[in-house]
Amino acid sequence: MGYYFVIGQCVNCGNVFTFNPDKVPSVTVNGRREPVCQACIEFANPIREARGLPRIKPLPGAYDPAPEYPEEMN
Repeated sequence: MGYYFVIGQCVNCGNVFTFNPDKVPSVTVNGRREPVCQACIEFANPIREARGLPRIKPLPGAYDPAPEYPEEMN
């Protein structure tokens, strides 16, 4: 079994990072789903809490390589 990951730019800070495209937190910009890096999520959560908004909780494995085939195919 193999693994893959995507290399992309964070929509917020512009840093390049790797992620699992099916699990990474994202926002929609101009109709496109854009990834958000872990550092920006950690930065945003205290601000969100102060405003009474829920914390963003990335899915487990959001910043890890993804299996080559979805779990249901194993």
